[in-house]
Amino acid sequence: MNALARRLAKGALLLLSLTGIPYLIYGILYFARKPEGSPANKQDAEPTVSIVLPTYNEERIIENKLDDVLALDYPMEKVEVVIVDSSDDSTRDIIRRWFDQRDAPTLNLIEEDERRGLAPALNDAYAAAEHEMVVKTDCDSKVAPDALRVAAANLADPDVGAVTGRNADVLGGSGVEEGYRGIQGRIQTLESHLDSTLIFHGPFSAFENDEIVPIDPDSIADDTELALLIRRNGKRVVFDPDIRYKEASHSEFSKRRTQKDRRAMGLIRLLAQHRDALGRFGLYGAVVLPFNWWFMVVSPWLLAGGLSVATLAGFALGGPLGLVVPGAVGAFVALGSRDKLGSLQPAYSLFDTQVSLLFASVKLLRGEGSAIWEVDEELREVYE
Repeated sequence: MNALARRLAKGALLLLSLTGIPYLIYGILYFARKPEGSPANKQDAEPTVSIVLPTYNEERIIENKLDDVLALDYPMEKVEVVIVDSSDDSTRDIIRRWFDQRDAPTLNLIEEDERRGLAPALNDAYAAAEHEMVVKTDCDSKVAPDALRVAAANLADPDVGAVTGRNADVLGGSGVEEGYRGIQGRIQTLESHLDSTLIFHGPFSAFENDEIVPIDPDSIADDTELALLIRRNGKRVVFDPDIRYKEASHSEFSKRRTQKDRRAMGLIRLLAQHRDALGRFGLYGAVVLPFNWWFMVVSPWLLAGGLSVATLAGFALGGPLGLVVPGAVGAFVALGSRDKLGSLQPAYSLFDTQVSLLFASVKLLRGEGSAIWEVDEELREVYE
């Protein structure tokens, strides 16, 4: 029995060690390069801007969002707002009234009779956008006043076709999300200096209008998919931490699943759809995509396998000792989801993300994954 326990323990250690490979590789690259900021050759620029805003039953928060748009440090005569709306509440009436009371920016309101999903709505909005720089943002987010100018400076680099930014302040006080976003920001900075980053963020992503192409109508990773397609077409897509936005998030384990698992499903499915990009497009296909494949697809299963084998080793070694591993994981989750792990909170943030990626993989294998998202009314209360 002890021999079996030893073999199981060694297996668990191996699986858990393999889980850390992407962090080790990126850690070495990060400290070797010490990347900072955006790699773009930023220049002052003031292009015309189309702000794309998808809306669905936003009557509680749409005025605040439009007020934020008007407060942006940018000449509003150069801005149009393209809203694609599928609401069945009073959102459209509020939008029309808000714009009727102001001279600028101009409004292009696309009204949908049925809710088809975010990707088809965005395809229509992007096709209608007439200006040089297209910025996609979400109603349930707040954007820094200088975001348009910083994005325009990045896109002034002829090699850059798209840019995204960072969640500088997690609304709702989620330490879990704040810890993850901090780690993600360092990863995306490194990827951008290597070549291009993978993940683009719904609260703020900016694209050259000439580089925009239609995305898959069934996509549930629309911002990242568009950026990936732009990179495939030859332009770099980068992350600039100077572009700041605020987005709300939960810390509680069960509440995070709806928000995080859906995002994870979209990213995993996108990687699978574009698996032919591995090894192509410079360091994007040689380093960035393999890292994300390992982090999103392989690592979650290794982590689950390692913890399962470690539990079996405990049972083989001493019966009730097998409860030590699940008990420790349960305590880790209980404390982490309450933001009470102190210096270990970033480690829990990564663990929580791996859980989402594992759950997402299982759901995708079951054939789940809808392009129509569920509204989190609790999070929206933050924006009222």
